[in-house]
Amino acid sequence: MKLILISMLMLITLFVAASPVSAELCYMCGSGSSCQQCRAGGDDTQAARNACKTRGCNITGTTSCSSAANVKVCERPAPGLDWWNTLSMK
Repeated sequence: MKLILISMLMLITLFVAASPVSAELCYMCGSGSSCQQCRAGGDDTQAARNACKTRGCNITGTTSCSSAANVKVCERPAPGLDWWNTLSMK
C-alpha cells in the first residue's frame, strides 16, 4: 500500500513540475493614464507598446499581469473587434 501511495505522489509531483509556468507580460501605466496596467501578450515588442499607448497607457515599465480585482487593466481587443475600441476611446 505504501508503494502505491509513494508512486502516486511521485507521479503527481512529476506532472506538476513538468507543467509550464508562464506569466503574461503587462506594461505598468504611469500617472495620467486611463488604466494601471496594459496587457502586452507574450513579448515586449514595439507593436505591443504602441497598442498600449493608443489605449491611453503612459508606459513606465514592465511587470507580470495582476489578477487583483482593484487593478484597472487596458485589455487588448479581440481579433476583428478593433472598431469597438476605436469607438470606446472617443
